[in-house]
Amino acid sequence: MAKDTLTITDNRTGRTYEIPIQHGTIRAMDLRQIRVSDEDFGLMSYDPGFMNTAFCKSQITYIDGERGILLYRGYPIEQLAEKSTYLETAYLLIFGELPTRSQLEDWVYNITHHTIIHENIKKFIDGFHYDAHPMGILVSTVAALSTFYPEAKNIFDPEVRLKQIWRLIAKMPTLAAFAYRHSIGMPYAYPDNDLSYTGNFLNMMFKKTELKYKVNPVLERALDVLFILHADHEQNCSTTAMRVVGSSHADPYVATAAAAAALYGPLHGGANEAVLRMLMEIGSKDRIPAYIERVKRGETRLMGFGHRVYKSYDPRARIIKQIANEVFEVTGRNPLIDIALELERIALEDDYFVQRRLYPNVDFYSGIIYQAMGFPVEMFPVLFAIARTAGWLAQWQELILDTEQRIARPRQIYMGPGRRDYVPLEARG
Repeated sequence: MAKDTLTITDNRTGRTYEIPIQHGTIRAMDLRQIRVSDEDFGLMSYDPGFMNTAFCKSQITYIDGERGILLYRGYPIEQLAEKSTYLETAYLLIFGELPTRSQLEDWVYNITHHTIIHENIKKFIDGFHYDAHPMGILVSTVAALSTFYPEAKNIFDPEVRLKQIWRLIAKMPTLAAFAYRHSIGMPYAYPDNDLSYTGNFLNMMFKKTELKYKVNPVLERALDVLFILHADHEQNCSTTAMRVVGSSHADPYVATAAAAAALYGPLHGGANEAVLRMLMEIGSKDRIPAYIERVKRGETRLMGFGHRVYKSYDPRARIIKQIANEVFEVTGRNPLIDIALELERIALEDDYFVQRRLYPNVDFYSGIIYQAMGFPVEMFPVLFAIARTAGWLAQWQELILDTEQRIARPRQIYMGPGRRDYVPLEARG
């Protein structure tokens, strides 16, 4: 009769061990019993980049990379993008269920009325150099919020925790927009509580001298969908940073700042900017075949193709392709979209990419849309951070309520010199 166990024979000693299998995994600590001698520390697994290590159990996001499936709390991303809003999706991620009408109204109200930031935060932003990167400003100001709300350290008080969740989701767009306005030398545009979450963000970004900013509903909805698509994505680099910092019981502001700092890296939040720069480098459709050949020779990379998890078409990329034309009806067609579409067509007909299962991911089209909407490339990771805040907070809350979790403290394989004695400076060769 089959058993849910793994039998391991250690050929060094001849001993055999039976290790339980749960949820398709074994516990790493069960390997510790495998020793050569009593003085031996015990067997460890070595997994650079966590390529095959489950860091936690989670009920938030499910990805089937083989079939291109993405679910938030069981709901297909396609349905949420079509029927939901970002704030409703944020509620779903954090609380596990879609809200009732009254719950949603309360949720939206509380977030809307926490969008304003302390005037001293404005002074803090003013202290940055005029050409400071907006993402650097965002990371710093999010961390600074910790000093304005010291009660946030009471992370196990549900009411205190909820208030910080409202504040963070509400204030991220404000901080982001203020960082952008500072970088271009424009006065800050304050939040407008009459507008939607994404409408208010567009107001704070692009309002000029008009008394009331008029939001284009197509762009407002497109940005809402893009935020939904980026709201969470399992245990990626920034989410892992959120959980690692959160495991020390740090408050959610500094944990979010750490996550945003991880997102700042070009291998994570800067991917759609890299796609845009690649398309601009290609320049025209007739130059695509030559670029493809350079990729196949290993001289350059095809940005926006392939994913650590997805081995088929990223479902988020399909949705973005659909909303691109709606945006271009308002903004005018971004000429880079024609290069992108032709690049995708050629690549997906080439055995080199098909055999390697390299398909467009969410970053391949998102930057083109952001650019068409008027966002500079420096704001791309900032937009990502706004959207991902809900997912980070959902993951953080799940972590601190998980009784199995401990402070993150991975092991290492020491490869340095053995014990040696200090040599005085004058005696060194």
